[in-house]
Amino acid sequence: MMEAVQAVRDRALRATAALAQAGIPHAMAGGNAVAAWVARVDRAAVRNTQDVDILVRRSDLPAITATLEAAGFVQATAMDVVCFIDGPNGSPRDAVHLLFAAEKVRESYLLPTPDVTECVAADDYTVVTLEALVVMKLNSFRDKDRTHLRDFIAIGLIDASWLPRLVPEHAARLQQLIDDPDG
Repeated sequence: MMEAVQAVRDRALRATAALAQAGIPHAMAGGNAVAAWVARVDRAAVRNTQDVDILVRRSDLPAITATLEAAGFVQATAMDVVCFIDGPNGSPRDAVHLLFAAEKVRESYLLPTPDVTECVAADDYTVVTLEALVVMKLNSFRDKDRTHLRDFIAIGLIDASWLPRLVPEHAARLQQLIDDPDG
């Protein structure tokens, strides 16, 4: 288990360091961004994740590809997601997945992803802002996204004061989690 957790961390650090060194704007999203935000409040509440989600601009894809391939990753596409598998024997399940800034991840999503400028420095890499991450989680609202949002609620990062900032559909989703945290 420890090796699996460390492998994800190493993959995230290697990918973000390569992108930063190449001067390519990016921000960590997904479970690693959630972990970075949760760790600011309660390190014991951090959950592990199996993949690495990085927000980038589509226009940077050629430079991203060259940079990540030079760092040992292999470009692939899995379920319509551009990803970079960790070496020729890697798996899409434990790859670096790209999310494109200012685009909808799925057509059914209410809002597009934020721009890479909506980011802050974390301990190890740049992460999307808490507000951008909350909107991304409310947008997808899968079981793991609801779990991440419940974690934010439980440690006091988000609460009912956020409701007026959100589009009505997202406010309703957040209210649902506030009202029934065990879900």
